Amino acid sequence: MKIRLFLTVAVIISATVTADYVRPLPRKTLQFPWNPKSPSYPQQVHISLAGDKHMRVTWITDAKSSPSMVEYGKLPGQYDNFAEGESTSYSYLLYSSGKIHHTVIGPLEDNTVYFYRCGGQGPEFQLKTPPAQLPITFAVAGDLGQTGWTKSTLDHIDQCKYDVHLLPGDLSYADYIQRRWDTFGELVQPLASARPWMVTQGNHEKEIIPFLKDGFESYNARWKMPFEESGSSSNLYYSFDVAGAHIIMLGSYEDYDEYSEQYRWLKGDLSKVDRKRTPWLMVLFHVPWYNSNKAHQGEGDDMMAAIEPLFYAASVDLVLAGHVHAYERSKRVYNRRSDRCGAVHITIGDGGNREGLATKYVNPQPAWSVFREASFGHGELKIVNTTHAFWSWHRNDDDEPVKSDDFWITSLVSSGCVAQKKNELDNILMTP
Repeated sequence: MKIRLFLTVAVIISATVTADYVRPLPRKTLQFPWNPKSPSYPQQVHISLAGDKHMRVTWITDAKSSPSMVEYGKLPGQYDNFAEGESTSYSYLLYSSGKIHHTVIGPLEDNTVYFYRCGGQGPEFQLKTPPAQLPITFAVAGDLGQTGWTKSTLDHIDQCKYDVHLLPGDLSYADYIQRRWDTFGELVQPLASARPWMVTQGNHEKEIIPFLKDGFESYNARWKMPFEESGSSSNLYYSFDVAGAHIIMLGSYEDYDEYSEQYRWLKGDLSKVDRKRTPWLMVLFHVPWYNSNKAHQGEGDDMMAAIEPLFYAASVDLVLAGHVHAYERSKRVYNRRSDRCGAVHITIGDGGNREGLATKYVNPQPAWSVFREASFGHGELKIVNTTHAFWSWHRNDDDEPVKSDDFWITSLVSSGCVAQKKNELDNILMTP
């Protein structure tokens, strides 16, 4: 009887252990064999939002004489419209980039498929514009890199019926080796040429060489975002509207104190937000403020001290960050305490980088932290209407229908927080 009881307990314990999630092993950096193309062949094609009803198409050619022209239309092979844009290039030590083209097309109809061709030759691409009104779905993944796990993340995102991709920093992990920017562009082209990718910078985009190179030169040349359209003087911080959301992208590595240009721009941007037109207010930047992982502890504290009161007064609904190579979701929180008018903070720096996962957490788990796990994956945010949105996080080794974490979020507009804090926001915005 004792032996039988022992065996039964052992089986139960064994079943419990094996049922627990087992973190997968790292995957190697992807290899990109040399694939020679015509010098004028468009490469590394990606698109981004560029103001109301416009899209920026970016691509690279080896030929410096290639035109920065995009032909586009609603039917395959039939281009009723064309636009001409601008180009740039840069050198980095012994590396010289190709010709980097940026061409804005539009006005475009909402929620519509367009076919387009870059530079008058090469393959035809297909894009879909976001809807003008809710619902809208965002795919979210940060700290991507170029590993086997990156490929898995992109494959999972490709299964998601999303309208816009949001990336809170650390794109290519080129880390000074400029050819890695090119291979990253090749890797993401199938997705980034079809849906707008809205990105902000991380620490791996810095690439500073003292006395020789300022930071973010490669990033700024390759990933031009709508900073001018949003009144910003820097590609490192900007904002845009899409459907019923106003989304602000900030720079964790730009000055952000109350005397900085970024802070002044942020105040000006928030003063223009109309919550009747865009009831949802979201912010992305790289370094998380609410982080219970032992990795990068405290790195966001200074930015948090400077800007969180402004976010709170403005009733920011959701903050998305990367940097920590793990996933974590908070309650609505302000000043490190649960607050019904605070923002939900999500860390999603687990796209697939080569540095691996951040597996060690601070214990006990803080009261503001709801869910945390060190796994590679991506998030999906579906804003259903003016009052409700649904967030889900998907581990890479789970099938797409399996959600490792999900929850409904109620907008601060519908909770009364926006109206309650109007005077507080006005006072902050009017302060010189």
